[in-house]
Amino acid sequence: MKKSTFLVNILLIWAALSVQAGYAQTPADQAARLENTPNGKVVMAWYTAWVKKDWNLMQQILADGFTFSSPLDDHINIKVLKERCWPNAYNLKRADVEKFVANGEDVFVISTGWTNNGKSLRNMDCFKVKDGKITAYECFFGPGISFPNSGK
Repeated sequence: MKKSTFLVNILLIWAALSVQAGYAQTPADQAARLENTPNGKVVMAWYTAWVKKDWNLMQQILADGFTFSSPLDDHINIKVLKERCWPNAYNLKRADVEKFVANGEDVFVISTGWTNNGKSLRNMDCFKVKDGKITAYECFFGPGISFPNSGK
């Protein structure tokens, strides 16, 4: 992805989420609202799969050709996701949807995850959903934020 496109996407996400900032809602409220969007059920299933450590559910919601990207991973496929990232599920206790914006096939979520030992991780998640399946996922996390296996 070009840096200019990336920056434009981040600015659009920031603007959309800023509009929602005035509506104070709990993570449970946000999750319920997300599930009521056309692509929200599949996005919520993503979080459910991680928390419940349910690889079968994960396989059901990922499209053929799915890619996963993060600051540590560049468009990896399902096989590599399972090998490299899925072990993190066993350290994840809970995931809360803080804010989201759904726009057609794109769903942007700010989430906070909680590890088994009580540490938090905060993500900006970008999903591309088509025909009820996640075709792409991009995760952004900043410095000082730990992911479940980081040991922080």
